[in-house]
Amino acid sequence: MSAPTTGQLPVVVIGAGPIGLAAAAHLIERGIEPLVLEAGPTAGTAVRDWAHVRLFSPWAEVTDPAAEKLLSPTGWVRPDGTTYPTGGDWAEDYLQPLADVLGDKIRYSATVTGVARAGRDRIVDSGRNEQPFTVHVQRHAGSEERIAARAVIDASGTWSTPSPMGSNGLPALGEKTSADRISYRVPDVKDPAVRARYAGKRTAVVGSGASAFTALAYLADLAKEEDGTHAVWILRRGIGADTYGGGEADQLPARGALGLRAKAAVENGYASAATGFRTQAVERDADGRLVLVAEDGRRLDPVDEVIVLTGFRPELSFLSEVRLGLDERLQAPTALAPLIDPNVHSCGTVYPHGVNELSHPEQDIYLVGMKSYGRAPTFLAMTGYEQVRSITAAIAGDREAAERVELTLPDSGVCGGAGLFDDPDAAQDSTGGGCCAAPSTLQIGIGAPASSGGC
Repeated sequence: MSAPTTGQLPVVVIGAGPIGLAAAAHLIERGIEPLVLEAGPTAGTAVRDWAHVRLFSPWAEVTDPAAEKLLSPTGWVRPDGTTYPTGGDWAEDYLQPLADVLGDKIRYSATVTGVARAGRDRIVDSGRNEQPFTVHVQRHAGSEERIAARAVIDASGTWSTPSPMGSNGLPALGEKTSADRISYRVPDVKDPAVRARYAGKRTAVVGSGASAFTALAYLADLAKEEDGTHAVWILRRGIGADTYGGGEADQLPARGALGLRAKAAVENGYASAATGFRTQAVERDADGRLVLVAEDGRRLDPVDEVIVLTGFRPELSFLSEVRLGLDERLQAPTALAPLIDPNVHSCGTVYPHGVNELSHPEQDIYLVGMKSYGRAPTFLAMTGYEQVRSITAAIAGDREAAERVELTLPDSGVCGGAGLFDDPDAAQDSTGGGCCAAPSTLQIGIGAPASSGGC
């Protein structure tokens, strides 16, 4: 029996999250066999890690059309499109049913450890594009296998690689050895074990985005019930008009409300702010508590715990043998990077994009979803679905459909330039702020206001 040609091989999709599953649905719609490799034990493993946090986007904006077509024959009905799911809702009521439909097209507990061209390392030019990809996989029991693929869509996200506390992008001195008291996730204070970790404690929250707002709001709620609970908000810049986002002027009410809750936490004394603080080191005092030390020598009073919410970055080590074209700052595809660069703007003015912006020197490999944005902080869910629609059309040879924009994103939110975001003395004017400009982001929020929406 002859070996299959490259065109008969499956397209390997890395990650069974929202965008990876959508990619599989679009491939099936195009008559192409997908194989989804998921490192975790279930669909949406990363999403389940923040199951307690509510999206700013309503159900109508976080499901993919091709996925809905697959789900429809099963009797699945999308939840009320005007309501707002938590991460847990999204996983249980959409991602897992979709994964169930895909069945054996998904392999769980399968960690991708390498991607290369068959018989070619990244140096070799000869015959490169004619060779299939070989995807190296490690299973949970320790066994290894190699899978041949006609194309690779990497939707593995960035959740597994949070950015460290150090202001230079590297871990602060002592950060690794203090790992027992440092978390890189928004705490679920309704969980008894997590609640016990922070109740009655002094906790530093490092970061300035929506996740930091969420943590401050949660800790403020805890402080109302548990005496001695206090948050110290660590900011690299000063507090200006846009520090808390758009507030009441934000056209995405849930996002604005979240910023106002963080502001209230500070104004009501449940949190205090340390501004212009660039963390250089973490030390322990005689009682084992942590002392944060800034580059300028300032030392904060000891804290019991630290929550680091400074963003995420892509894991690229397993792609070292393929030729990626990545921006040197954001680690995003070079054509996409200028559109999402937070040095230039902080709002989601990114127009829908697809195969042209996401292509690399290596043909037929694509980074999509959160991973395509590299270190940029804001990603749009509907934009991710448009990414994989375009890419799967290109893989199918339908270039016209691949280059056609099938998504219109409404303008909304309070947006502005962010070039001074890291200047401790800069207080941006009231036109700045806004983390995005479309009501379909995967940046996560808090609460369940009836009118909430957006990122």
